[in-house]
Amino acid sequence: MKDKKKFPFTNRAINALPAHDPDSPSKSAEYSDTVVPGLRLAVGKNGVKRFGMRYTLLSGRTRYAPIGQFSTAFGVAEARAEAAEMRAIIDRGGDPQEERDRIKAMPTFSEFVRQQYLPFAIQSGKRSAKKDDESKFRLHLEPKFGHLRLAEITTRDVQMHHAAMRESHSPGTANRHLALLSATFRKAVEWGVIDKNPASGVKQYREVIQATTCLDANQLARLFAALDADESRTAASALKFLALTGVRREEALQAEWQHVNLEAGLWWLPKTKSGRGRYVALNATAVELLAAQPSRDKSVWVFPGRSGDKPINNVRKTMERALAAAGLPHIRIHDLRHGYASMAVNAGASLYVVQHLLGHASPQVTQRYAHMADAGLREASQAVADVVSAALQAAEAKEEDDVEEAEAEAEATND
Repeated sequence: MKDKKKFPFTNRAINALPAHDPDSPSKSAEYSDTVVPGLRLAVGKNGVKRFGMRYTLLSGRTRYAPIGQFSTAFGVAEARAEAAEMRAIIDRGGDPQEERDRIKAMPTFSEFVRQQYLPFAIQSGKRSAKKDDESKFRLHLEPKFGHLRLAEITTRDVQMHHAAMRESHSPGTANRHLALLSATFRKAVEWGVIDKNPASGVKQYREVIQATTCLDANQLARLFAALDADESRTAASALKFLALTGVRREEALQAEWQHVNLEAGLWWLPKTKSGRGRYVALNATAVELLAAQPSRDKSVWVFPGRSGDKPINNVRKTMERALAAAGLPHIRIHDLRHGYASMAVNAGASLYVVQHLLGHASPQVTQRYAHMADAGLREASQAVADVVSAALQAAEAKEEDDVEEAEAEAEATND
């Protein structure tokens, strides 16, 4: 074996190879595998054994690419698999070593997200980037993918993370992680960092829409009475405004007077969850509430905090006090939005109208209120049935008239 430089590699045969002669002018002894052309094994003077691949490009240039150190975890089978992948790249006219150099120079997932993706997302106005996306990345994605180069992350890796999040969290949370990964890799493809998006084609989990909790009109009246008696006047007004407009909590709390037109009954929201601005139609009660605010003509903010230079930040304690005082069950502040939508549907508003009242970017989100519109749907369905029935009756009547007319003509002919 000592003099045999070409032989079919086996783990046992490689283990038997001695260290390279320390007096030799060469740094290592090289052996060739007779099974996979080009696969080499270099044995150093210290006895360390490393696999490599010698190959010739289509241009005629010869190159050598390291594969890995021989060990119990990385043996002949693994080295041959690597060599086969290299051979496929060569046959396509590529250079395995250049590909490895490109991957080596590629940023890790952590580097790309922190240095490129998040700064771009924040600068471009993605509202979830600074808080939600950064939190998902820091708590879940970075520990799992942060050390990997972008090109090393596979579709299977993405699927495994998606499934793991489904086990520990809700389907919706798992889908948000998948969406963030896909957006990150999509930008990497657009910017020429990687060739394909490993999250592309991974199917989202079906999300079950949870039943909404909200107050009915009588309960809301009791809540308003309790808010009228609460010591925190600004917070109480903000909560009533939320219930009267159905907007999101932060949209109401950060409302500015410069965007409010009381005469027209309109309020411009320059920033929304979807990233697009929209107008909110203010009902008469909401206009009356705003007109009575002490901050009018005195502050930038409709609902200012104690200092006056910033908007009010937290209205949760006021909500809890009012619910307790009114003897009402616990609900979240966001449930005031659900209550607004529910009452709109019960008042006869279509889901299309409710979608635009709430500022939903997609009609799918508004579907959670579909069961409340059953009466309207039945009426619409019955209207269709009435039209069809009327048409059938008209057709039957015409057919009877035609028969009678034909019989009359026949009798006249016989006479």
